[in-house]
Amino acid sequence: MPLVLEGPLKDLSAWKPDSCSIAKALDIVGTRSAMLILREAYYGTSRFDGFASRVGITDAAASSALRKLTEAGLLEKRPYQEEGKRTRHEYALTRMGLDLLPAVVALWQWGDEYLQDGTPPLERLEDSTGEPVRVELRSAAGHEVPLENLRVRVNKNWRRPRR
Repeated sequence: MPLVLEGPLKDLSAWKPDSCSIAKALDIVGTRSAMLILREAYYGTSRFDGFASRVGITDAAASSALRKLTEAGLLEKRPYQEEGKRTRHEYALTRMGLDLLPAVVALWQWGDEYLQDGTPPLERLEDSTGEPVRVELRSAAGHEVPLENLRVRVNKNWRRPRR
């Protein structure tokens, strides 16, 4: 059963998903390189060479992906200088990049469930308790929300962008 569409959204033939937040997000993070660079940033990688080698991409691909993530505001560049060498930049997650963590963990969780052959290679645990960590869809009151109980409606405060 699909999610519940409210009001004018009920008739799928009467509207298009213009200004879709999913499409806008994928414009930024919708490539393999972008997602794996974010994975590496969550793991603690911060320098260009580390991203390129750990993700297994060319310097040109790493440069392009890092530039796009930085321009979008998910990463920020910070200067550093090793003794006797020129100033270079490392990359750090911004609040915007940190806020994407649940989406990345959801993909990881889904991959563990459906794409691994039995036991996944890594576990996600709460550091202080050792308890497993999962991403779940929950209401503000803490109730788990299945697809058929998810309602979508037009936000009354949203203003259609001018063309």
